Amino acid sequence: MQNAVELKNVSCVFGTVHAVDHISLEVLAGEFFSLLGPSGSGKTTCLRLIAGFERPSSGSIVLLGKDAASLPPYAREVNTVFQDYALFPHMSVLDNVAYALMVRGIGRLERHRRALELLEMVKLRGMEKRRPAELSGGQRQRVALARALVNKPRILLLDEPLGALDLKLREEMQIELKSLQRQLGITFVYVTHDQSEALSMSDRVAVFNRGRIEQLDSPKKLYEYPETEFVARFVGSANVLAGKELGLDGGKFAIRPERIRIEPGRISGTNSLVGRLIDVHFLGSQTRYEVTLVNNSTIRMTVVAPAGGEAGLEAGSEVTLTWNPGSLRKLREGEA
Repeated sequence: MQNAVELKNVSCVFGTVHAVDHISLEVLAGEFFSLLGPSGSGKTTCLRLIAGFERPSSGSIVLLGKDAASLPPYAREVNTVFQDYALFPHMSVLDNVAYALMVRGIGRLERHRRALELLEMVKLRGMEKRRPAELSGGQRQRVALARALVNKPRILLLDEPLGALDLKLREEMQIELKSLQRQLGITFVYVTHDQSEALSMSDRVAVFNRGRIEQLDSPKKLYEYPETEFVARFVGSANVLAGKELGLDGGKFAIRPERIRIEPGRISGTNSLVGRLIDVHFLGSQTRYEVTLVNNSTIRMTVVAPAGGEAGLEAGSEVTLTWNPGSLRKLREGEA
């Protein structure tokens, strides 16, 4: 399968800041690929490099098998959807979607026909005469999507497109975006700081930290087999312990909160630690326990169990944490 995007040892430096630092990655044609990381990690700069809005300081960018170094943004077979929608407030929904076709000199009837097809696809048929101010946030995002797709790009870049939406609408749009990507079969490169968003929609995810990629993997592997402390803590949540705390050789280990069992009292045995329960949080379908280990350490661990939890577990009581040894993940050195 052809790669839609290839970044080969790409760096982008602004003064003394290495926004992107020697990154290499490949995005397959038709893949939903996410760039995940906190603010300032380099993910948006990476997207802007693919779009052509920024030029790399070094390295090469190949789009659909062609060197894109000398191509301006308008000459690349990509389109971008921004978080702020960037719609024209004075234009109708239909004219916003059809605008790019008008710039290309396509006749009015044809561009309106194609714009209406896209509005049908994003479930906005019947709203073509409205102005952006008359739409909800989710509807404006759909207009932005339709406008980006009307030119039939082979690669769609999405820069935190759901960031301005409330949680329920954001979750609904995640389902619709993934469905739309499958329907169209085009490549999506998606930037987000929201781990659940990346895990739920993506075929693969590149986790960014300080301008570098800490790990590139499928969502399941990122969650089940984090390679560094940063990935373990940023993708989901994890308890990270030094090997000496576990009676193991050096290095650090991660274990997910739901992989730990919590029981009242002190119970001796392997793969266990004794602690003091300091807080209990009821979360609806789950209960979260905060435990401080009592082996003279200051380590705080989180345990998640089904709602209702264990009888006799109250803040201040002594508890024992146990787990299956296969739940531990050895971490390599990396940014914490």
